[in-house]
Amino acid sequence: WTKWLPARVKHNLFVLSCWACVWLLGSVGLGLPLAEGWKFTFIVSAMFRTGFSIAWTFFTNLNHSHWWNEFLATDPARAWPVLHEVMAICLGGSHRWNEMLFHDIHHMCPGRIGAMSQRGRFHGWQKVHDACVEILANGLWKHDDPETQMEQHQKRRSFVLKSRKESKQSKESQ
Repeated sequence: WTKWLPARVKHNLFVLSCWACVWLLGSVGLGLPLAEGWKFTFIVSAMFRTGFSIAWTFFTNLNHSHWWNEFLATDPARAWPVLHEVMAICLGGSHRWNEMLFHDIHHMCPGRIGAMSQRGRFHGWQKVHDACVEILANGLWKHDDPETQMEQHQKRRSFVLKSRKESKQSKESQ
């Protein structure tokens, strides 16, 4: 109780103050009486929820598709370097781009690994990227069943990424 309750109360007070600011913008900011702020607050809330829902739907449908895993197996950093950089910038950095590149690893053990973007913020995106490539090379799951299409994509993807890294290291050592 003493650890999480005060943090929860602080967070909720902060959120309440943000919504109070929206209420004030919708009333005082627009020259309306204070009691009219609910209209603007309702519109902001609806648009916020709509935007979040659209973004979340796009994110989950893309990350969990066979098409996305086929695309990743082509090594987008080499085949599509501009797209690779633009996505990293749009998402707020390479550490967040890792989240989309290695979302399958997040599903392997979400409680243990957590968010790739958080790991990338504290350990560096490249270190997290390389560790994820190693995990893919070893395989996400160990079983005796025939390889699925996703596993074949993951294996091809890790092979391409590891060979690119090895060739880069051999060029640097020469």
